Amino acid sequence: MLLSARALAGELIVVTDSRRPVQAPPHARVIELDGPARIEAELAANLPAGPGEAAAVVRRRLKAGGTALQQRIGAAYQGVADAWSLGVTTLPAVVVDRRYVVYGEPDVAKSVARIETYRRAQR
Repeated sequence: MLLSARALAGELIVVTDSRRPVQAPPHARVIELDGPARIEAELAANLPAGPGEAAAVVRRRLKAGGTALQQRIGAAYQGVADAWSLGVTTLPAVVVDRRYVVYGEPDVAKSVARIETYRRAQR
């Protein structure tokens, strides 16, 4: 079913969070809305009590993470912005071609199949 889902669906975006895992094919873009908060929690873990020392530790962690960390942060926040621009209201959400959406189904292939059934009925 995943192969047929890929063949039928164009752009496939799945919006969820870490509490609502989904079964998504490799070609799907998965946006986890709590991604930015999880990265921030990683950076803030076990900080010293003093604000100056804590800021220095965070700066070191940001520097040590380098480009890869910067890309993770950018992608996480871009995902949140993209989900907002799509008008996602409920998680999980499976969006095909930025036009069709199924809410609440963690099995992406099932959601895509529902969308494709709807599309065929509209032709």
